[in-house]
Amino acid sequence: MNPRAVQTMHNKEIFTKMLRLRFIGALLAATAMPLAAQTATAQPEQAPELVVAKPAALTAEQMPPIPLELAERVRPYLEARGAGFAGWDPNTRAVMISTRFANVSQLHRIEMPMGARTQISFEAEPVRGSFAPGKGDVVLVSKDRGGDEYFQLHTLKDGRLTLLTDGRSRNEMNAWSRDGELIGFSSTRRNGVDSDLYVMNPRDPGSARMVHESKGGGWAIAGFSPDKTTAYVADYRSVQDVDLYRLDLASGAMTPIGDPKAMIAYGGMEIGPDGTLWVTSDEGADFQRLGRIDPVAGTFTPVSREKWDVDGFDISDDGKTIVYEVNEAGSDRLRILDIASGKVTRVDALPAGQIGGLEIAPWGEIGFSFSSAKSAADVWSLDPKTMQLTRWTRSETGGLDTEVNVEPRIVTTKSFDGLEVSGLLYMPDPAKFPGKRPLIVSVHGGPEGQSTAGFMGRSNYYLNELGIGVFYPNVRGSTGYGKTFVSLDNGPFKREDSVKDMAALIDAVRKDKAVDPAKVGLTGGSYGGYMCYAAAVQLKDRIAATQCTVAISNFVSFLENTNPYRQDLRRVEYGDERIPEQRAKLMEISPLTRVNEIEKPMFVITGANDPRVPKSEADQMVAAIRANGGEAWHLVAADEGHGFAKKANSDYAFLAQLVFWKKHLLGE
Repeated sequence: MNPRAVQTMHNKEIFTKMLRLRFIGALLAATAMPLAAQTATAQPEQAPELVVAKPAALTAEQMPPIPLELAERVRPYLEARGAGFAGWDPNTRAVMISTRFANVSQLHRIEMPMGARTQISFEAEPVRGSFAPGKGDVVLVSKDRGGDEYFQLHTLKDGRLTLLTDGRSRNEMNAWSRDGELIGFSSTRRNGVDSDLYVMNPRDPGSARMVHESKGGGWAIAGFSPDKTTAYVADYRSVQDVDLYRLDLASGAMTPIGDPKAMIAYGGMEIGPDGTLWVTSDEGADFQRLGRIDPVAGTFTPVSREKWDVDGFDISDDGKTIVYEVNEAGSDRLRILDIASGKVTRVDALPAGQIGGLEIAPWGEIGFSFSSAKSAADVWSLDPKTMQLTRWTRSETGGLDTEVNVEPRIVTTKSFDGLEVSGLLYMPDPAKFPGKRPLIVSVHGGPEGQSTAGFMGRSNYYLNELGIGVFYPNVRGSTGYGKTFVSLDNGPFKREDSVKDMAALIDAVRKDKAVDPAKVGLTGGSYGGYMCYAAAVQLKDRIAATQCTVAISNFVSFLENTNPYRQDLRRVEYGDERIPEQRAKLMEISPLTRVNEIEKPMFVITGANDPRVPKSEADQMVAAIRANGGEAWHLVAADEGHGFAKKANSDYAFLAQLVFWKKHLLGE
């Protein structure tokens, strides 16, 4: 089980998107007047500026058109794509990948390293999928509609999907049994709120049965015992509190593993062929460690020794080897554990970057995705015996030389209370862009997320072509720095401490000799969008403009209107709007409450189908700013949810952001 998935957050395979433009307007026909007469009698009329056609699903309010000339300059940066590892075919040793050749990411098959990509899914929406382990006879696929996150499960065969779930509720793939006979999944079909647990043989949709009636939206089946009589269950309550249980599949009896009242977070789980439970846990430490857990006593025995989070792992079919990744200050490093001896081998051949999708094939080869500053996401494999790395894909980067891409440097500073906070600073080449340069501060969402060093994709345009720096802060509440750090912003009364961290980090980078302190913009999405709104209010003396995406404007209305399955999960993080004292504080810290203090231009981007941060959060902020006479651009996608997944939409949104930043940071 992927530890980032168990947090019920959206999956984090992020790929750059390509550009598809339509044109409006035409060149004026030449006049029939003789040339001499033209020059003698009048100046020729200037042809109208050609602009980018707005995709049909988008509504643009109080925004200027996008010059076609800008789109043509940007085009190579939008033509990049990445590939994510989605699994091994146990029968043919082919790999399944997720990549995009049209408007959205689909599943493809590759028979050999650097072989042709053969598309196997053909949907209008993005899909994710996996092979049935051991058998490989079934490809299970998850798909929503227009970003609404009401995922349905399907099987994929001959390019067509067969629906397995009810078509209405929210369903999440959890874990396969080791032999590929059963899939565990959660579903809200009973009441639309609670994530009940189901098991099913996907070859027979009628075999689906509820095995646990849950209370809450954070339940998932993390794995099965080798004999399939027991399911191991995780109940995600918060980033600091994830409980484990044994579920008897015959009787439905649920037994806690350890003390559910203890504040312990379990990240991932894998079950060895001998039934050993391997997990990542922060029990007895500030970071997630890899180790064994006794399914009866709940005793956790760590085996990893790194002072960083173990973010993902997999165990071989023979139970002899574990591969795991360590998040070292935002860069992932591979480790290989020989279980019998306890020996750990470092994999140092890869540069600093991001690793995902770890899976050990039945024959022992390790598959994964990897990206770095100079490489888009691609699929690799590693032979743990020879330590030979094999590259399976070489994703396009729009023909651009990725060697010129900037590597980040870490900026650290002390916040208001002495806490050390940090971020990743990318600055353009001073030889090409001398002097002090504008800067965009980009705040991650979550808030239980982390800005990490990976492929910048289209954002490289800011650095390489516009000479605008980019800074990614990791304020308190971010993951990757231990459970103490991640808890420091919990609840309404500590919430604005993270805004103070952001202020301290912005002050630190504004002092950098390469940064123009008068030309700093700020952007963010989701919780980062709240930070964006908060900056517009509280840091207006430091910020020239803001661009806020799928953002929380009022914590009370957000908690009341977010999808019901998420409400209790978010109340743990932000506070409970049903408690009068907390409700009052939530209103006090909401940017909408202080909207009259917003003085600088703002650009808001929204998905109409967003189940996490409803569109109404953007509507009320935009309306209030405009009522005060402020500048508020607004771009809304009718077919998107919590972020833009469709290439045409995301391309237009990026170009619109360029127009915004060129105006407010470059004065163009």
